[in-house]
Amino acid sequence: MFGLTVFTPKNVIFYKLFVYFSVKLTIKIVEIYTNIYYTIVSTFEEDGFMYRKIMSFLENWKNSEQRKPLILQGARQVGKTYSILEFGRTHYENVAYFNFETDPRLNETFEENISPEYLVPILSHVAGQTIVREKTLIVFDEIQLCERALTSLKYFCEDAPDYHIIVAGSLLGVAVNRAKFSFPVGKVDMKTLYPMDMEEFMLAMGEDALVLQIKESFVNDTPLPVALHDAAIRLYRQYLVVGGMPECVKQFSETKDYILIRHTQDTILSSYLNDMSKYNNLNEIKKTRLAYDNITVQLSKKNTRFQYKLIKKGGRASEFENAIEWLCLSGIVSQVYKVEQIKKPLENYRDIDAFKIYVSDLGLLCAKKDLAANDVLYMVEEINDFKGGMAENYVNVQLSINGYRTYYWESERGAEIDFVIQRDGKLIPIEVKSADNTKAKSLKVYMETYKPDYAIKLSTKNFGFEDGKKTVPLYAAFCI
Repeated sequence: MFGLTVFTPKNVIFYKLFVYFSVKLTIKIVEIYTNIYYTIVSTFEEDGFMYRKIMSFLENWKNSEQRKPLILQGARQVGKTYSILEFGRTHYENVAYFNFETDPRLNETFEENISPEYLVPILSHVAGQTIVREKTLIVFDEIQLCERALTSLKYFCEDAPDYHIIVAGSLLGVAVNRAKFSFPVGKVDMKTLYPMDMEEFMLAMGEDALVLQIKESFVNDTPLPVALHDAAIRLYRQYLVVGGMPECVKQFSETKDYILIRHTQDTILSSYLNDMSKYNNLNEIKKTRLAYDNITVQLSKKNTRFQYKLIKKGGRASEFENAIEWLCLSGIVSQVYKVEQIKKPLENYRDIDAFKIYVSDLGLLCAKKDLAANDVLYMVEEINDFKGGMAENYVNVQLSINGYRTYYWESERGAEIDFVIQRDGKLIPIEVKSADNTKAKSLKVYMETYKPDYAIKLSTKNFGFEDGKKTVPLYAAFCI
């Protein structure tokens, strides 16, 4: 009468068999995917290549019927060229590589003619490689140095789409926005490569099993065993010192020598300073360097909101906004704007005059601040003022790598939420604490005001879920 199922003995037996085989099937599927995961990671490790998530994206790009020439952006030293060449080595018959920085004569070729029919035979001769449609990967590196090469991508897309082309440029964003390059809008695919995230770092350290357990605990909100939680916290602190620059991660996995890594980080920082001189207007060089030096200072403040007046006495937005734009376009830093209302889309409610600035790599942040490795590894009291800003910076890096556009929120009475993101279509607040003190008055204010589906609290506490708050250890921020 009411549609209720009457369980006869036969039905009960059938139901038990259904549950039994469903569980068995689920376990088998998990085992299969786990084996695939281990196989992929171990294959890269055997080849001496540290696994990068960008590889999955590149595979999908290669196999896409709508594939266009791909522009891979990112700051210097994040592994763009290495990832592209490794992808070419493992997925194509051969690679034709061209670098506009080391071979300036290439510019002359593109000045003559940029039609694929003209270019391909010449490029084959220059590279000493036969370029074959769909079987050769063509790579243009440091493409920001040749506007005509960038423009040629339009014609490869329209007239010769069977040629697979990936281009890389460390300062492409700067070139396009500042030099007024003719950009092939709608004729290219684009992707940004960031430094290695916490997951990639742990995989490089051989912690494959720990990564899988962290992911499982994140999904189920179940605490990790204490020994594993403590081991992951140690890895998190190592990541803060080493950062995600591939060369630094590789050195650490092989030597565990923090002095060697700091030397590499200082070299990368020097290359950034050189870029500020090389790819910048003369009157902007000093301002850009001043702004960059001051960003790490402002992260030590209790209120990490960026203030122009702290760059120099009487500093104003009109004086330094171009310098900040250059740093953002180069991928060295990123801006996180305050949202005035918690409504979709968040971008419509950002306050353009209120923002925070975070650097793109934690290791470079520690090197810039000249922090001793042991001070971070043991979280000594002397760096208490910097712990909060460093943890916030770390979380922003992990969220950005996962493709989130981050914002922060502030109430009229001073309550502040470190990050607000749109996750699975829902606006989710994220509170960050550098230690296990997770009392969050601001989060309580936010939840009472906006009633989100749930909130995320990041700290050194183990996994859990209580009162609508998902507790996530800092080392698991990559899972969000």
